[in-house]
Order: sequence, then structure tokens, then C-alpha cells
Amino acid sequence: MTGDMMPTAAAFAVLVLLITIVVMLATTYNAVVALGQRIDKAWANIDVILKQRHDELPRLVDAVRGLMGFERDVLEEVTRLRADYRRDAPVDEQAAVALATTIGVQHLLAVVEAYPDIKSHGNVLAVQDEIRRMEDMLADRRELYNDMVYRFNTRIRTVPAVLIAGLFGWQPRPFFQAEAADRERPAATLT
Repeated sequence: MTGDMMPTAAAFAVLVLLITIVVMLATTYNAVVALGQRIDKAWANIDVILKQRHDELPRLVDAVRGLMGFERDVLEEVTRLRADYRRDAPVDEQAAVALATTIGVQHLLAVVEAYPDIKSHGNVLAVQDEIRRMEDMLADRRELYNDMVYRFNTRIRTVPAVLIAGLFGWQPRPFFQAEAADRERPAATLT
């Protein structure tokens, strides 16, 4: 009887091992997919704010245009950057344009701050406050997005996910980060 139990015990051990591997792979797969979905959701939340900001930028430009015609280059840059944003572009390209737009808006707001006549104009103040509120929301949402990307990228590079990452085409996701030139604080130019 002990001879018959040995193959049964070995078969049972193999079965337990296979079940453990399947459960581990399924759990890993589900966790990575969930992180990918969280990244997509975080980017969608950023995209909503970017859309709202892009809708507000013409109001800011229009409010300031008549009051500061001599700073035309600043206004044209913000307008050009707004036009460059494409929602169907890859995330890293959208992020680059969004960050460049943020720098342009910061530059415009710095110029507005340098001119008390413009800064105190009611319409400019209202739009300026709305843009700043959106910039703050973007900063928060970028942080959440980057946290999700960090978690995803770390997960697919660690065991056991690294063993199956190639099977499912999991690639590291891009962070939403500034280029070196965009990290410099814009200065208000008085002409």
C-alpha cells in the first residue's frame, strides 16, 4: 500500500504546484492589468483638465491682448502651444506639449503680474485665477499619474511579472516629466 501512495503523493504535490503557479500568474496578470487601467484613468483625468485649460486659454489671451499689445510674442506663444496639443498623440507627446503650455502660461502670468494695470483688471483676474486653479489641479493629477506609472513600471520589472511581461507586451509607461529646458522658471520680460 505504501508503494501505491507514493505516486499519488507525487501527483498531488505536482497538482498543488501547478495550481499555485496558475494562481500566482493570474494574480500577477490581474494586478498589472489593474495598474494599467489606473494609469489610463489618471491620464484621462489629466486630459480633462488639459481640455478645460485649453478652453480657458483663449479667454485669458483675449482678456490680456487689448491691455498688453506690446507683449505680443508671449500671447502668440501661448496661442501656438494651445494649437499644438493633440489628444490623439501618444501620451509622452501630449505631456511634452502640456508641459510647454504650462511654461508658456506661467510666463504669461508672470508678465501679467509685472503690470499692475493689467493685473488689477477684473476680467483678467477672474481668468487668471481659473487658470491657476487648473494648473494646481494638473500638478496634483500629474503626481498621481506618475505614481501609477512608477508602480506599473516597478511591477513589470519584478518577479514574477517580469517572467510574463513579454508574453503580454507589457512595456514601461512614460512618466509625465519636464524636459531640462522646461524646468527653468520663466522670467517676465518688460519691453
